[in-house]
Amino acid sequence: MADEFQRSNLKGKDFQGQNLAGANFSYADIRGANFSNAVLVGANFYNTKAGLPTFRVISLVSLSLILSLFAGLISSYGGAFISDLLINNTSDFGIISLITLGIFLIIIVWQGLGATLATLAEVVAACLIAALAFFPDKQAGLIIGGQFTALALAGIIAGVANMALATAIARVMGLSGTVPITGLMAVIGAVIGALLGVRSQVSAYLTSGVLGLVAIALGIYVGSQAITGNKKYSLIRLLAISIVAQGGTSFRGANLTDADFTQATLKTVDFRKATLTRTCWFQTQKLDQARLNGTYLEDPKVLDLVVKKDGRDQKFDRLNLRELNLQDANLQDASFLGTDLSEATLRNANLSGAKLVEAQIYQANLNEACLTGAYIENWGISTDTKLEGVKCEYVYMQLPTKDDPDPCRKPDNRQETFKPGDFADFITPIIKTLDLYQTQNVDPRQIASKFKTLDLFHYEGIDPTAAAIAVTQLAENHPEAQLEIVALEGRGQDKIRLQAKVSGNANRSELYKEYFHKYTEIQSLSYSDVQAVLLGIQEKDERIQSLEKLIENAIHQPKFYVETYQNQGEFIMSQSKGNISISGAQGDISGVAAVGENSSMTGVAIGAISGNVTNTINQLPDSPEPDKPGIKELLTQLQAAIEGDTTLSDEDKAEALEQVKSIAEAGKKPEDGVMQKIAKTAVKLLKGTIADLPTTVKLVEVCDKLLPVIIKFFGLP
Repeated sequence: MADEFQRSNLKGKDFQGQNLAGANFSYADIRGANFSNAVLVGANFYNTKAGLPTFRVISLVSLSLILSLFAGLISSYGGAFISDLLINNTSDFGIISLITLGIFLIIIVWQGLGATLATLAEVVAACLIAALAFFPDKQAGLIIGGQFTALALAGIIAGVANMALATAIARVMGLSGTVPITGLMAVIGAVIGALLGVRSQVSAYLTSGVLGLVAIALGIYVGSQAITGNKKYSLIRLLAISIVAQGGTSFRGANLTDADFTQATLKTVDFRKATLTRTCWFQTQKLDQARLNGTYLEDPKVLDLVVKKDGRDQKFDRLNLRELNLQDANLQDASFLGTDLSEATLRNANLSGAKLVEAQIYQANLNEACLTGAYIENWGISTDTKLEGVKCEYVYMQLPTKDDPDPCRKPDNRQETFKPGDFADFITPIIKTLDLYQTQNVDPRQIASKFKTLDLFHYEGIDPTAAAIAVTQLAENHPEAQLEIVALEGRGQDKIRLQAKVSGNANRSELYKEYFHKYTEIQSLSYSDVQAVLLGIQEKDERIQSLEKLIENAIHQPKFYVETYQNQGEFIMSQSKGNISISGAQGDISGVAAVGENSSMTGVAIGAISGNVTNTINQLPDSPEPDKPGIKELLTQLQAAIEGDTTLSDEDKAEALEQVKSIAEAGKKPEDGVMQKIAKTAVKLLKGTIADLPTTVKLVEVCDKLLPVIIKFFGLP
């Protein structure tokens, strides 16, 4: 069925309400077809021809000619009334009529046709009432003159409106020669109107004809301006498109999610109330002449963007661009300050140099997009924002300002760029942290203050001792930088990232280069030379050994590993519309958060994990009080509850057991500050794992009972 409509003649066919998801209508003729309320998710309308069937075109051409003939007739007929007023004894009224008409024609050009029609009756009525009030002895003449004036003005203005509508209809249909023919018919109508309307001297025919021609010319101008998008004449445009679209292709109320209209001709198509989520409009023809009421395509700027997919150097600040299809779009150096791009597809889009400051990108697809040089300060992304295969050599964490011209480039060394996959490594741990905040109902905006971060990437392995010494020496050599390691992330032996917070005025590029210079130097030293260096560094046990242990933990983890102390980098997290978003840094997480690279542990052997957990728990001492369970007994109960639960997936169960193991490891030194942080984070992650389970589930009851006691065991609040 998918290809049965390809290149078919479907003119006038009725598909109303049908499920045609994924159907292929490419190169088909769907003029006059009815797709109202149909399900067309993922349908292919590539190079289709939509619009009006032939019989409908003929009827509309006829309507346009009739309207233009009538426009010329009533315009010239109205001009005949003014001619009679000028020639007869009521010349004063004739002059007043001409002046009033001139004012109204100026208003049409200046303000638009709608304002003129709205005020015409009120002005004429007000003038006539005032004249009758001040000249009661001339009521009969005033009434006749007033009636003639009102009829003349109404006729000429109505002629302008009809001519504008006739021209707009002709322009929408786009048939060659239609507009000149409508103009000719209007002239014929003007001649007839003058012949029928003039009641006095022959000279009145000239005045009547001239006024008729002026009205016709103005009507043609208004109609043309309406179709080219002049907002002053939107009423004419809307009316013309509504008339022409009757009997044309209709997608009213249809579900066109992910449908593809690339290079389709969509003149006079009805898209009202249609679902247009991620619909592709690339290189469509005449889309601006479709019925777009109530859709995002009503905005000319948005329509131009989705059709051309070229927004280079343009401003889209604070626009609603939700659900747009901007795949492969060129958005280089475009500005999206505060723009809503939620659920949009930006796959393979060029966003290099784009200003995404405070942009909302919840659930958006940025797979394979280019973000090199983009400004991502306070951008709002969520855990379901897709960032796979993003191409990025460097990003800026904030816009430069007069007070702070350094836009916080990452990587910090300005002579280096992200290697393939680095941007994902840089951003993924931050995204993974969102779940922790979400389940704990914490607003990270209220946590900590803003610091700048120094990110040190190690490729193809790391020497823990050399790294620890290099960081320590760097901090001692630059006390003004206030350097402090706050996070460590790794993927086994492949890559390690050390993240440190530094003071706002620190030169991170120079710090970056100095660190790796020292690291390379120390790594090349012999064992005895390294020991000599260690003897010369104070606080070895508290600083270097601690860092060595962290790095060794990271390189021995089979999955993505995150160690965070007081994460106060440049990522300020914010909450918006039910989603947690990252924009830039402040957190206050403690301990070790070990989460799968893509939150998946497919293929994990639960039995093997369970055995490791049991072995770790058994290394803990038994409770000194038989009637009061200690940490060993508490964790044994917790492990049994997790293993016996039937509501958790294998991935969640494996992750929960990993956290029990972390708590057991920490239980060996419950007074140690680092171990306390590990236990605290593991408890938080356990709470997050069971957050979506019903309160009646036994595991939830067990956790509610045991976790507070475990927290108390470590002396934590």
